[in-house]
Amino acid sequence: MFKALILDAPNLFPKLMPAIKSIQFVEGNGGPGSIQKITIVEGDSIKYVKHRIDAIDKENLIYNYAVIEGDAKPEMLELVSHEVKIEPSKEGGCKIKNVSKYYPKKGFEIKEEDLKDAREEALVILKVVDAYLVANPKAYA
Repeated sequence: MFKALILDAPNLFPKLMPAIKSIQFVEGNGGPGSIQKITIVEGDSIKYVKHRIDAIDKENLIYNYAVIEGDAKPEMLELVSHEVKIEPSKEGGCKIKNVSKYYPKKGFEIKEEDLKDAREEALVILKVVDAYLVANPKAYA
């Protein structure tokens, strides 16, 4: 899951999700400090989003990044940081823990309903990657 969801996302996501046109590094080579731009296909209300990679630990399956720019980041927010940890489960498969921290701009308050769409989009991505891995078990073995 870590390889598909994190390491190979620039190659895999545009193939699995028609809404994603491309994912490319606009700064860096994929390590901490790199900036990744996700471009959405034309016609969508969201055109692009930029992520800054803050940490990537392949051994412990940890990935931390921040949404720093783009149409998908609500105007009221300075940034959104995500701490993702993937752990093998005893039953097979894995468990994914994602802690998201929202940093509002001065004078703004964040309400639970403001975050609903972002959570649903993340869940859709996770389900699409999971379905791909179940259908192609040797793809990232």
